[in-house]
Amino acid sequence: MEIYLVGGAVRDKLLNYPVKEKDWVVIGETPESMVKQGFRPVGKDFPVFLHPHSREEYALARTERKTAPGYKGFTVYASPDVSLEQDLIRRDLTINAIAMTPQGQIIDPFDGQHDLENRIFRHTSPAFSEDPVRILRVARFAARYAHLGFTLAEETRNLMLQMVTAGEIDHLVPERVWAELFKALNEKSPTAFFYTLKDCCALEKIFPEINRLFGVPQPEKHHPEIDTGLHTMLSLEQAALLSSSPKVRFAALVHDLGKGITPKEQWPHHYGHEKSGLKVLESLCTRLRAPNSFKSLAIQVMQYHTLCHKAFELRASTLTDLLTALGAFKPANTLQEFLMACEADAKGRTGFENRPYPQAERLRETAKAAASIDIAPILQSDLKGSKIAVAIRRLRIKAITEFIKA
Repeated sequence: MEIYLVGGAVRDKLLNYPVKEKDWVVIGETPESMVKQGFRPVGKDFPVFLHPHSREEYALARTERKTAPGYKGFTVYASPDVSLEQDLIRRDLTINAIAMTPQGQIIDPFDGQHDLENRIFRHTSPAFSEDPVRILRVARFAARYAHLGFTLAEETRNLMLQMVTAGEIDHLVPERVWAELFKALNEKSPTAFFYTLKDCCALEKIFPEINRLFGVPQPEKHHPEIDTGLHTMLSLEQAALLSSSPKVRFAALVHDLGKGITPKEQWPHHYGHEKSGLKVLESLCTRLRAPNSFKSLAIQVMQYHTLCHKAFELRASTLTDLLTALGAFKPANTLQEFLMACEADAKGRTGFENRPYPQAERLRETAKAAASIDIAPILQSDLKGSKIAVAIRRLRIKAITEFIKA
């Protein structure tokens, strides 16, 4: 069996980057011969098999022909006569079109090693333009490797721009957009994902809610960077430094969507953006079919981040109601994630990156004080219904008041 290690495993091996999974391409075999050798077929759109022992994926060499718009509009041809080079040329970037024999010999027909050395994302062939998902993939690779100094080849950026202009990107389905966004949010530099999309005009098509934030001013006193889009990226950058959670990063990304719909005559102020942005967030999450856990944290951060910033100015009653709204007194809560997203917002401003954010500790401590109350006497009393909640709230306010005075 003629087999080659291909794609990301080879790329990351050459970059001395952690290899997460291995993909193999098989030359000169048929589905029948693979099954006879103990491989289990798993591919739906083209012949892919799991190795009987390692469980790694082995795909028959194939070619693809564009037959319809979108990323599914392809006819796949897999046959023993398809060569390794024919299989590699259909791959998106030169750095992903390198193969390696089991003995470690490199086969690099499209000079991917040169682009790896020079830290360049370059498309392998004009066929790149046939699949709109490749725009998202390039942006996600940017999020993954930006810290290594990778940049986008000008001709590839131009090709991506042509794809956007031609409407090819309009055929992306929500599930695939969310899948690539989720991966990007888990990478080291998630902001590079959005800057790459913006650079080829894809951001306004895929994430219009985020794109419209660029060019919207904020008061310079609080936001020296002024531009809301830039603030959003700075907040996401800080979220990536503070937390590895994609939920926290997503919440930081979308927390100011309301500023994108502020009437221009009110600029640079954005009164009530915490509430006005909720419908924009709802629309975005519905369109992308974002998981409820992402949506619920994002709603909390959008609605209450300004209150969190004012933690030291709030009355005990307001702090109690805020913590209750955040679900802080429930056994399973997302208070820590909420606070990290708020801290990312506060630090996501030019010159504020290294400022402390004591508000987070303030809310943690007040939540702890309020949670320490003994509610057993209330539950054992004659109080009914809403009166129980009122009594518990009163005790929590008292506990927080005492904590503040201490």
